[in-house]
Amino acid sequence: MKRRLLLEAPVATPDGIGGATQAFETLAAFWAQLEWVSGAEQWRQGRPEQSATYRVTLRWRGDVDAAKRLRDGDRIFDIRAVADPDGSRRRLVCLVEEVKP
Repeated sequence: MKRRLLLEAPVATPDGIGGATQAFETLAAFWAQLEWVSGAEQWRQGRPEQSATYRVTLRWRGDVDAAKRLRDGDRIFDIRAVADPDGSRRRLVCLVEEVKP
């Protein structure tokens, strides 16, 4: 586990005119392993867009779910799935998709 990742949760901030803007706040920092799983190219709005899927392995935590995201410096990863592979609450495996700005 060589990567220091940040766990971020969405926070709605009132915009003053009855709506809200979404921002993210850091909940925790931890060491994890990041492994590339697959990549794909899709056409969206008439142009190619690439997506990459990764597997993130970390020590078990109860606060990681698909509503949150992970950050590695400038890189952002949306959490798609979370699993405790052997049910022992020792390790947590997340499938994430890198978000391109």
